[in-house]
Amino acid sequence: MARLIVAGAAGRMGRILTSLIVQQPAHSLAGAVEAKGVKAVGSDAGEVAGVGTLNVRITEDYAAIATPDTVTLDFTNATASLEHLAIAAAKGAAIVIGSTGFTAEMEARARELAPRTRTLIAPNMSIGINVLIRLVSEAAKLLGGFDAEVLEIHHRTKIDAPSGTALALGRAVAAARGQDFQKAAVFGREGITGARPEGQIGVMALRGGDAVGDHTVIFAGQGERLELIHRTQSREALASGALKAAAWLEHQANGLYSIRDVLGL
Repeated sequence: MARLIVAGAAGRMGRILTSLIVQQPAHSLAGAVEAKGVKAVGSDAGEVAGVGTLNVRITEDYAAIATPDTVTLDFTNATASLEHLAIAAAKGAAIVIGSTGFTAEMEARARELAPRTRTLIAPNMSIGINVLIRLVSEAAKLLGGFDAEVLEIHHRTKIDAPSGTALALGRAVAAARGQDFQKAAVFGREGITGARPEGQIGVMALRGGDAVGDHTVIFAGQGERLELIHRTQSREALASGALKAAAWLEHQANGLYSIRDVLGL
């Protein structure tokens, strides 16, 4: 039985994770964490998630509960996740990170810390999205002369743009074509832009309403267009993927892994 810690236990993803853990006998909730000052600190994690009393109190002190026999599920934010990763690495605790919005410097720090314990970092834990990334890579190779564009829409409260998943899709196109994504990518167009440069990869972000997350990759050629689309209808898709990742990660050696390792993609 995997002993799981939920970071950001009072947030939307945290509550969903807690409710799913309760439903699956293969997992147990070993701890719950929130940021200092959050009202839910000290409350029962099950009651906060709406699944009844679990006798697991939400704490501010992650270091006190991170142990080698636990796996932490972290969908907080880039800054908090990096702090939790540093603690997990020091304590030998496994950690699954689904946060996005990491800067280049933060990514470098994460790559430095991750191999010290069992770490899995993925911008999107959905099984369907990770199959999409694989398909996009194959399509990019086969459609070398087609223009590639990535379009995503998320809810109005998402704080980073473009999404980590959109960036992953853009990077998949670039890798398949032997390009440097940072040089090929364009993140917005306005005014007299001129003709589209050869090899450019467009990544566009839309924000509005309560959209959980839709991603479309467009390959546009002469007289035809291929569109690959994934729509996330519920955050449970992300949570279910995270639980699958946690169960897998528990038995791995120290190292940095992705959800594609879990799925064998």
